Amino acid sequence: MPQVEITIGGRTFEVACQDGEEHYLQSAAAMLDTEATSLSAQIGRMPESRMLLMAGLLLADRTAALEDRARAAETESADLKARLDALEAAPPPQPERVEVPVVPEEVTETMAELAARAEALAEELEERRKP
Repeated sequence: MPQVEITIGGRTFEVACQDGEEHYLQSAAAMLDTEATSLSAQIGRMPESRMLLMAGLLLADRTAALEDRARAAETESADLKARLDALEAAPPPQPERVEVPVVPEEVTETMAELAARAEALAEELEERRKP
């Protein structure tokens, strides 16, 4: 079992941990050291046990707040998943019917007649232009 030397609040401690967990221990000690250093700067020198207690309480408070936020996020995530599941299970919406106006047949016939007359006039003009 490895022994890891950590420093918290300017004081050095030797702590045992499982193989491969040295990094986690160092990380946790760094967080505790940050809190202890902040406390020492605010309050000054204090007994080791009190410093560790206060630093631990500050970290526990921060952890509790994060756990509350995590629970709220999990609840929101579950609600959103339930809504998504309900939407996916619902039948698809009915297609929207769009009516396109139809040009009356009389108008189409009249336009065809006008086009035929215009072509006839164009041909007549072409014939007149020829010498």
